Amino acid sequence: MADAPLVLLAAGGTGGHLFPAEALGAVLMKRGLRVRLVTDARAIRYSGLFSQDMMDVVPSETVRSRTPWSLARTGAMLGAGTVKAFALMRRLKPAAVVGFGGYPTLPPLVAARLMGVPTIVHEANAVLGRANRFLAGRVSAIATSLPGVFDRDPALAAKAAVTGMPMRANVLAAASVPYNLPDLTGPLRLLVVGGSQGARVMADIVPGAVERLEPALWRRLSLVQQVRDEDMARVREIYDRLKIDVELAPFFKDLPQRLASTHLVISRSGAGTVAELGAIGRPAILVPLPGAIDQDQFANAGVLASAGGAIRISQADFTPDRLAAEISALAAEPQHLAAMAAAARTVGTLDAAERLADLVAKVAKID
Repeated sequence: MADAPLVLLAAGGTGGHLFPAEALGAVLMKRGLRVRLVTDARAIRYSGLFSQDMMDVVPSETVRSRTPWSLARTGAMLGAGTVKAFALMRRLKPAAVVGFGGYPTLPPLVAARLMGVPTIVHEANAVLGRANRFLAGRVSAIATSLPGVFDRDPALAAKAAVTGMPMRANVLAAASVPYNLPDLTGPLRLLVVGGSQGARVMADIVPGAVERLEPALWRRLSLVQQVRDEDMARVREIYDRLKIDVELAPFFKDLPQRLASTHLVISRSGAGTVAELGAIGRPAILVPLPGAIDQDQFANAGVLASAGGAIRISQADFTPDRLAAEISALAAEPQHLAAMAAAARTVGTLDAAERLADLVAKVAKID
């Protein structure tokens, strides 16, 4: 292994970036290659495929404000990171560098590009993020999780490939579980999540929607909901009063398994969530995060909605009455839920990590 080609994986220190990097890394290692993770300080607490001796921390910063002071600070941090990344490239001599989006990928990808090292960026969302937009014209190849990212940009489309979102083993295991069609009298399993930090809107809207359902449906509901600590008491009070079968927690470590066992998901539409819904094949009501510059969650949800696997509701229209109506209609038509589950699967790509590994080998000219 000591003489095997090395592939550097550049990812920010959040799960949305680290998890696909980990999935690709596992496949590359199975193929006999060496991998290292280049990341920011947030990933120091990370425990997964990459042990501490397989990680290199490079300074970086995100554009948080357009004020001169903030932009100067961001530029200085990225410049310092690029200098460190140059030293890293000279020392490690990688065969390729793969970036997974976010500003922490800029220093290693820029350094690699200037030193002539083959580079790839992977875009998880249905629209390019700002960092990947900057890098897209400069890298050797682009991989996307979802189709249509470059429909209006033929120049970039020429070097882009739809590989899908690389999935970890627990998601692939969940994807093997078939959709269990609910019947009109049995349990209706509902999963409500709001991203890694939860979402207050789910605590504001979902309990009120459940309260508006017919009492006969209350008795059928088996509800699992991600709820922030600060919202827990008020959410629990409503469900206790209605005698709903419910499990509430701020975070679920076994989310793929819970996705596999549910009949309907209510969620934000981050790239990881949409990819897992497609891979596992579960119907969803998606509420994109509003106010994002790139409107990435709106576009992500649109891919599933266009395929027939999800209902997309803007947050402005996400009211208790609207949600109660959607749940009631779906509960009354189990076959429609099954059709949505099958449609969601058409968006998923279970061999995405293998496809991305093939692209890495091609770009890096690794036999």
